[in-house]
Amino acid sequence: MTMRSGSALAIVATCLILSAPVVRAVDNDEDEGDQTAVVKTLSQAKVSLSQGLQASAQEGTPISAKFEVEDGKLQLSVYTMKADKLSEVSVDPISGKVVNVEAITEGEDLAAAKAQSDALKKAKRSLSAALQEALKANKGYQAVSVIPSLKDGRTVAEVALAKGEELKTVDEKLD
Repeated sequence: MTMRSGSALAIVATCLILSAPVVRAVDNDEDEGDQTAVVKTLSQAKVSLSQGLQASAQEGTPISAKFEVEDGKLQLSVYTMKADKLSEVSVDPISGKVVNVEAITEGEDLAAAKAQSDALKKAKRSLSAALQEALKANKGYQAVSVIPSLKDGRTVAEVALAKGEELKTVDEKLD
């Protein structure tokens, strides 16, 4: 091996070593919102999505709820509205207790919460009722998320359901 190829090899090895933490950091960010990661960790939850909706109601009307994986850890997040205030309520997926309440004031979270709030204001049925209907029609499934929206002028709740590794989404009418 020549001195020149040895130096090139050392530079490549150094680059690989230095880039490894960056790859890992990007990988962790991909967990957030990744349905596959949620399905794999959902069995850790002792609390259902319905129970999360109930627990968060002390902070306002639930407008959406979802299990998500953040930093490799399963979390239960519920958006709520109280008057004109929007909040993200974190419910412990093991104990069912509210562990954090944070005002939603900017960015993508605010845009999503406003759209969900607007959709729910037009609804005649609650998210809980839609969620129960979806679970009743899909025996053996566990709810992963429930998110209201307007589709073709109608208010619906999009309910993500998991059974083992299988994941499906159903729409339940809210109007």
